[in-house]
Amino acid sequence: MRRRSALLPVLTLAAGSIALLPGTAAQAGAAPRPAQHAAADSASEQRQVTRYWTEARMESAQPLDLPAPKNGGKASRGAAAGPGEPDGGTPWQAPPTGGRGDGRRLRSANSSGAPWGGGAVAQTTGRVFFTYQGRSASCSGSAVTSANKSVVLTAGHCVKLGGAFHTNWVFVPGYAAGRRPFGTWPAAKLLTTPQWNASEDVDFDVAAAVVAQVDGKSLVDVVGGQGVAFNQQRGRQMHSFGYPAAAPYDGSKLIYCSGRTFDDFLLSDDLGLTCDMTGGASGGPWMLNFDESTGLGTQNSVNSFKYNFAPNWMFGPYFGNEAQAVYQAAQTTSAL
Repeated sequence: MRRRSALLPVLTLAAGSIALLPGTAAQAGAAPRPAQHAAADSASEQRQVTRYWTEARMESAQPLDLPAPKNGGKASRGAAAGPGEPDGGTPWQAPPTGGRGDGRRLRSANSSGAPWGGGAVAQTTGRVFFTYQGRSASCSGSAVTSANKSVVLTAGHCVKLGGAFHTNWVFVPGYAAGRRPFGTWPAAKLLTTPQWNASEDVDFDVAAAVVAQVDGKSLVDVVGGQGVAFNQQRGRQMHSFGYPAAAPYDGSKLIYCSGRTFDDFLLSDDLGLTCDMTGGASGGPWMLNFDESTGLGTQNSVNSFKYNFAPNWMFGPYFGNEAQAVYQAAQTTSAL
C-alpha cells in the first residue's frame, strides 16, 4: 500500500448517484480521457506472461516500498488547516470505527485485519502480480461487472509508478497460500486516471486492467463480479478487502476490515477507514452495502495509502467522475 510521508503503501442510492449493476452501464460525467497502456495484447505475449509467474516468483513478490509522494490533494490546492483543525478551524474528532451499517447483516466493526473466507468476494478479490523496476511486486484487485466481463479495478500505483507502467501484469482471483483456483489472468490493457498518469496525484490513485480471456472464457463468467458505484455520499459503512503482504501479514490469505468511513483532513480528499492492513493490500476493494452472508457488495473505492504516524488508518480515493471514466473506458475495451 502507498505510504504517505513515506506513504505505505439491488442498491439503495442517494439522489443523483450512479450505480452499475450486472449487465448495466452508466453515463460517465465530464472527465478527461483516461490514460491507456497496451500490456500483453497478443496471444503469444499473454502466454509468455502467464508462464513467467511461477509459484516461486509469486512467493517472492514484495509489496511496493513507495517513496514520499509529491504534494497533492488539499496541500496543492491551498488548504491551510493546522493540526487538529481541518478545513480552517473546525475541531477535529476521532474517526468513527463502528455503526449499524446500511441495513445488511454486519459483524461488529473490524479494524484489525482478519482473514475472510467464503462467499463471492473470496472469488472476485485476488492478488495482482507485476514487475516493477526489475523486481517482482504485488498488489490486490477486484473483478467487477462490466460490458466485456473482463475488468479488474485496482489502485493507480498498482499499474504505474515513477513514470512507467508495470510489466508482466496478472490478476490471480481467489489466491490462497500459493494456490490459483481460478487461474492466472494477464492484462491486455492497463488504464488509469490522467491525474495519476501525469503527476501521481493521490486523490486519483485509481486504475483498471482489462484482462485477456483464459481458455476461451471471460473473467466474470468464471469468478463473478462485484457491482460498482460512483459519486456516492461520504461517511458510509464499508468493508475493505486485500492481500496485505508486509508484516505482520504474508500475502497468503484474503484479509478484511470494516467500519464507517471518514474524510481525510490532512493532505488528500480521500476516504478513511480504521484498518491495520499493510503493503500488498493496495488496490483491494472497498464495498458499500456488503452482505456478509453472500459476499456481494458494491465497490466504491480501493486501498491506497497510509500516513506513517497513523498506521491504523487506511485511505482510499473517492470514486467520482474520473474513476467512472476509467471504468467506462475499460469495460468498452476488447479483452480478446
